[in-house]
Amino acid sequence: MDLSLEFFLPILAAVLGACMGSFLNVVAHRSLEGRPWWGSERSVCESCGRVLSSLELIPILSWVAQRGRCRGCGARVSPRYLMVELIGALAAAGTAWRWGVSWAFLISLVGAFGLLLNALTDYEAGEVFDAFALSMGIGGILIRLVGGRDAILEGLLGAAVGWGIFALIILASRGGMGWGDACFMAGIGAILGWRLTLLAFYAGIMAGGVGIAVLMIRGKVRWGRGDSIPLVPYLAVGCYLTLIWGPQALAFLGERFGAPGAFLPPWPFREVEIGRASCRERV
Repeated sequence: MDLSLEFFLPILAAVLGACMGSFLNVVAHRSLEGRPWWGSERSVCESCGRVLSSLELIPILSWVAQRGRCRGCGARVSPRYLMVELIGALAAAGTAWRWGVSWAFLISLVGAFGLLLNALTDYEAGEVFDAFALSMGIGGILIRLVGGRDAILEGLLGAAVGWGIFALIILASRGGMGWGDACFMAGIGAILGWRLTLLAFYAGIMAGGVGIAVLMIRGKVRWGRGDSIPLVPYLAVGCYLTLIWGPQALAFLGERFGAPGAFLPPWPFREVEIGRASCRERV
């Protein structure tokens, strides 16, 4: 890849990610309130109801410039908006840095934004919208059309594995988890493929274990008290890490167990890994 493009792509992706973070904030907030997030409705200050100007809608910079307060009434603006925009920027820049200009970058970007949206609704209200979760999977399958039949089959198997894991957990726990979690894993499974989906589930559970341990140490969660803990944000962390480093982990497992063919990362991640490996060999 051209060095100038390799340098500027993460920057451009970060700008896009910040804008998408701002947009997904609106989608999550309005969906949880039962309001349409599409159409001509303008963004307003939640305290005074003043319609926000275009300058006040610039991601990250507007919040910093206004010091987290409304220009009209001076009310405090939740730092959640800033945090989500920063997360969107970093997530998008990370996929660009990892995959460059490739189909792997595009499918990872779709996955990253889908993870962020579903994590937001679950974190805010403990709700996972099936439509949001499954639309992530539909986007993944549409991109996989470029890779042909094997790539599509890999995505469908990933969706089936993701849904199946949580279906078994839901049935075993007798409703201890919701079917929204199963839809979420089906959606990201269509992007990852079945091997990476298994890896993402493991990484998400590990992230959840660490997160719950921190909450227990801080006294916000107590064993046996029946506290409700949103799972999707932790799964999203594991899934994003898998989008970035999962193919490398599969390659390592293949070398470790002497069966590289069984651990090949799926399309489109495989092509990028093979291309980079050939570049290293030439050097």
